[in-house]
Amino acid sequence: MTLPDLSADAALVALRGIEGVVLGTEQQTYARVVWNVIAEPGDGAAGALISAVGPLEALRVAATPTEDEWAAARARWAPRLRPDAVRGALDGARRVGARLVVPGDPAWPSRVDDLGVHAPVALWVRGRAEDQNAPAVAIVGARAATAYGEGVTADLSADLGASGVTIVSGAAYGIDGAAHRAALSTGARTVAFLAGGVDRPYPRGHEGLLGRIASTGAVWSETPCGTRPTKWRFLSRNRLIAAMADAVVVVEAGWRSGSLNTAAHAATLGRELGAVPGPITSAASAGCHRILREYGGVCVTSAKDVLEMLGCAPGPEADAVPSLDEGRTDDTTRVIDSLSTRVARGADEIARRSGLSIAHVQTHLGLAALEGRAVRDDEGRWRAAAG
Repeated sequence: MTLPDLSADAALVALRGIEGVVLGTEQQTYARVVWNVIAEPGDGAAGALISAVGPLEALRVAATPTEDEWAAARARWAPRLRPDAVRGALDGARRVGARLVVPGDPAWPSRVDDLGVHAPVALWVRGRAEDQNAPAVAIVGARAATAYGEGVTADLSADLGASGVTIVSGAAYGIDGAAHRAALSTGARTVAFLAGGVDRPYPRGHEGLLGRIASTGAVWSETPCGTRPTKWRFLSRNRLIAAMADAVVVVEAGWRSGSLNTAAHAATLGRELGAVPGPITSAASAGCHRILREYGGVCVTSAKDVLEMLGCAPGPEADAVPSLDEGRTDDTTRVIDSLSTRVARGADEIARRSGLSIAHVQTHLGLAALEGRAVRDDEGRWRAAAG
């Protein structure tokens, strides 16, 4: 096992051009980058060792072949302790302008410290790493979402965003993507956590969406640049989504959905947990019903329910959002009249054409989708249903 040069001068050179490095902390920061490369996300042994002796000394312990309490973990770390791998990760970060954030940095999201020894040793971010003090809600759910699930997600995300809540999710297809897009459509802050490096947009079909998120919010990852997403890393990433939020809401989830993993982390961390009920015959909502029954989750039917979970009184904008029945016929008709069967339109364009707010449009598009009168494409644009 070969350690890279960990001297102060070597650390200064290695980190040159990396945004976010605080002057005078280069050695400890560089040591965290090395740990970021050699340890998988959530490695409790790495977290415990770093907590005990600091990242720099912990590396020296990791590189010393001794039969001690760290022997099993050392066997995991040894194959990755290669100076060229560390250089590659830093080169990747420089290429995309990723910022390095470590504990003690003002931009460090302190909520993740609740993970204890399983907290990240370092984080990489594209976008604005600040603004950590606003209330945050994670909205997650199935990739194979139904029109009902995506419509409800859009309503929740838009209404919560309008109330100043940051929307956290994982940028996947389905519920995650709907949550991010709705937040962006209302000018709300939204952040995404990836299972791979921030230089590897995933899924590829959401590369544009991730770019929009980074331009106004933030795209985070605890894995170094160049890392590909794997099933294990998705599950590990879920603990960060739960930790980063004050409350977690699952909109749609199958009986064994990965969203239940996020819900379990939320329950363990003491975060508020809610789920949106669906039809009792829908397999897409079986996991949500399981959360309500087995996890004691809050039944979420509107943004007001979530604001109550946060201990926030709904503001005037939230009060102004109509119920599902109020003004349904007239306003839904105005939205439908603004759609075309041939040309897909975004919520902002539909709002302009109908003379309604984007939040109202999202609500009535969800209703129209449930009734089979509107269809949403993969890019979040809407058409009137043919026939």
